[in-house]
Amino acid sequence: MSRFGKGKIIATPEDIACLAKRLSRCPEVALYDAGEHKEAWALAYSFADLEGSFRALLDERLPKLAQANLSPSETYALLLDIGEDFRHILYHIMKQQKFYEYIVPE
Repeated sequence: MSRFGKGKIIATPEDIACLAKRLSRCPEVALYDAGEHKEAWALAYSFADLEGSFRALLDERLPKLAQANLSPSETYALLLDIGEDFRHILYHIMKQQKFYEYIVPE
């Protein structure tokens, strides 16, 4: 899935850079910087990737799932694709950035 695309809010590498710069000015974000890890950049990349995952889920997969004419095997394949979207979303919440780690159950 491409990170950049038509109709996206975070549509270009420059958008990510601008967002990271804005986020880096927030002391509560910079608090999570450690060594080479820059939390503002981790968040900006996460938001760009998450936007792609959410758009794929809402604009493509959910409408297909709602179709009455899918065979059971097509439904199953689509459910697996949705599972991959969820896995990708969880990765960004649980691993790539640190700011939102508080929402992950222990």
